[in-house]
Amino acid sequence: MYHYFQLNRDDFMEHYHKRSNIEATNAAIKRKFGETLKSKNPTAQVNELLAKIIAYNLTVVIHEMYENGINTDFLQIKSDVCK
Repeated sequence: MYHYFQLNRDDFMEHYHKRSNIEATNAAIKRKFGETLKSKNPTAQVNELLAKIIAYNLTVVIHEMYENGINTDFLQIKSDVCK
């Protein structure tokens, strides 16, 4: 691995940073929503985990909207749609 790292440093670092980002995201989800799943049923556990991921993604989007001053029109109803 050391020789691979020395000969292919760019590929190695790209792969490492992908893994690093995934690890950081997993840690953030655990910090925000807890490490354990409350459900007992395996299907319910998958659904609970997916709900945590969706909730985390929403918090990131909302944070970025406020941090960067992004103005959205998600809730505006177009007048021609109502007719």
